Amino acid sequence: MSNISIIGTGNMARTIGARAVAGGNTVEVMGRDQSKAADLAKALGGGATTGEWGTAPAGDIVIVALLYDGVVPVVAQYGDALAGKVIVDISNPFTSTFDGLAHREETSIAQEVAKAAPAGASVVKAFNTIFRHVLEKGRPDVFIAGDNAQAKASVEAFVESLGLRPLDVGGLKMAHWLEGAGVVTVGLANHGVGNLDFALSITELPG
Repeated sequence: MSNISIIGTGNMARTIGARAVAGGNTVEVMGRDQSKAADLAKALGGGATTGEWGTAPAGDIVIVALLYDGVVPVVAQYGDALAGKVIVDISNPFTSTFDGLAHREETSIAQEVAKAAPAGASVVKAFNTIFRHVLEKGRPDVFIAGDNAQAKASVEAFVESLGLRPLDVGGLKMAHWLEGAGVVTVGLANHGVGNLDFALSITELPG
């Protein structure tokens, strides 16, 4: 099992935290509002603890569960406290109309996190193509991208502990396209599927 720290106290932090505890992982919650972090840790149960904002996370895997515009600044604020950690970015930088990406270049929040992260930290993109309630109630595939094979292996093991299937899409530059896939899921929700009760998945032909 994995030692996980979650930076954030919102809905995705709660959902990932709950699945992590159920999967037998050790969970620490870190939030700007210490009382909110403590409340979430108590709600998660399973021995979940609360860490102090800005200090070195206890977990080897640090899931940054924040809105996209807060991810890079928070990683920069934590600085050397994240040295040696696996940083997981789950954000989607959508435009205000939810039909494009907020950054105009061929980059991603995860790639920008890698620039801001301290030496020895590794960045993995994951969970961004899954609507929160589908992650809570379903068994969606989890697409991941990253440059460090060991970091990806640790995230894959964590995803498997949640009862989910991790699928590696390649290096960290592929995070740009995973964010694009997030845009596609919103388009499907608004048009072809018509609801939020689905996730992108891979169907393999029988051998």
